[in-house]
Amino acid sequence: MNEPRPVLALSDVSKSFGAVRALRGVRLELYAGEIHALAGENGAGKSTLVKTFAGVHRPDSGQVLLNGEPVDFHGPADAQHAGVAVIYQEPTLFPDLSVAENIFMGRQPRGAFGRLDRGAMNAAAGELFERLGVVLDPAGPARGLSIADQQVVEIAKAISREASVLIMDEPTAALSGREVRRLFAVARTLAEEGRALLFISHRIEEIFALCRRVTILRDGAWIATEDVAGLTEDDLVRRMVGRELKELYPKVEAEPGEVALEVSRLTREGVFTDVSFQVRRGEIVALAGLVGAGRSEVARAIFGVDRWDAGSVTLGGTPLRPGSPTTAMAAGLALVPEDRRQQGLVMELSIERNIAVTGMRRLRRGPIISTAAERALATDWATRLRLKYSRLSDAVAVLSGGNQQKVVLAKWLSTGPEVLIIDEPTRGIDVGTKAEVHRLLSTLAADGLAVLMISSDLPEVLGMADRILVMHEGRLTAEIARADATEEKVMAAATGRGEAAA
Repeated sequence: MNEPRPVLALSDVSKSFGAVRALRGVRLELYAGEIHALAGENGAGKSTLVKTFAGVHRPDSGQVLLNGEPVDFHGPADAQHAGVAVIYQEPTLFPDLSVAENIFMGRQPRGAFGRLDRGAMNAAAGELFERLGVVLDPAGPARGLSIADQQVVEIAKAISREASVLIMDEPTAALSGREVRRLFAVARTLAEEGRALLFISHRIEEIFALCRRVTILRDGAWIATEDVAGLTEDDLVRRMVGRELKELYPKVEAEPGEVALEVSRLTREGVFTDVSFQVRRGEIVALAGLVGAGRSEVARAIFGVDRWDAGSVTLGGTPLRPGSPTTAMAAGLALVPEDRRQQGLVMELSIERNIAVTGMRRLRRGPIISTAAERALATDWATRLRLKYSRLSDAVAVLSGGNQQKVVLAKWLSTGPEVLIIDEPTRGIDVGTKAEVHRLLSTLAADGLAVLMISSDLPEVLGMADRILVMHEGRLTAEIARADATEEKVMAAATGRGEAAA
């Protein structure tokens, strides 16, 4: 009996960009009907591998094999024609076209006299969604679709082109739990139809929930390809980082001091109601809850990005004015936003300018900003946060996601805040960098900083928080001490099933 051959494979592929060796002798085999995970830290070579499969990059050496035969993709169009589709984390649809028009762009069915047959197109799109087990209106506009729905549209487009291989690159990073479950159901349907899937995620638990095999890259090199069933999460992490990761949540115990931040009966009509809590110096307080519970909105209001309608915010005993980030910053408040690329960084500016931008007044020498002072400040914080970079003058856009997160942290920590609000501190970064961020937050708290951490990662909440405040539909439903916290208690409060006095 003949062994099945892979639909798509890399054989001893290497790729360099100047002096940087992005891939070094990598091999990977994708089989029909299989969901295969690709794991590795930021900078391990995952993106280069994906772009090699997608025809964006051509290998310097080694081969790409399609159904066992060498193939040379000269561009993305070649890969698409060969049946390879990539579903990115944030798809780029045409917002002013309908869902069906996006699916069949350039291939719209025509009727009499060459006219666009919208009925046939909508019917075909509807059949695709039915196959995927998803309810979407083919005739509806693409504008306003959630990220999850946009990804489904891209998947429908891929299978309408008879794609035999689908590569999902961090597809769950911006999805809610319900949306992730729907995406997993779609992925399993695609595998049952005989398609090969490559699934890339920083979330270790997702790899174990969805995939049969996993290939691990480290520093551009192939480390292992193994059955997921034969691994533990610790095994996978150890292979990814190349060392024992003794503690992903290195919590330093600290005695809480005086109240640094007090929020009293804060209300923003239609968003959150009657929110009250305190954060003391030396403690990490987690704000937990489901996506849409109002956690980020509370943080934005405290910082002054959004105005509140009632209640008060006091920092170190000083009341803050509603809707004034400048006042909040001057009082010693710092906010690291959830979306670091859009709200936390200026991607075209240098690493050093992004770090120094919050302290321009301190860096002025008369009317001129001191370049030497800016460089010294950036160098200091890059060293403290173990930032990995080539030159501080490089655009921050060239950094990995984890290092971009460190730049945002450096930008705000350089202001010497009394209270740090950090929204989703480790979303989209690899497990090794995640441990570094946790170490940093724990050390800062131990040194007396008050930290309010918003996180959708339950293990992170349980591992790092001294107290957990849980929100449900705009209200605080529970306050849980570290010693009493369990996933079950947090989820019960987050879904409104376990209300307790907050």
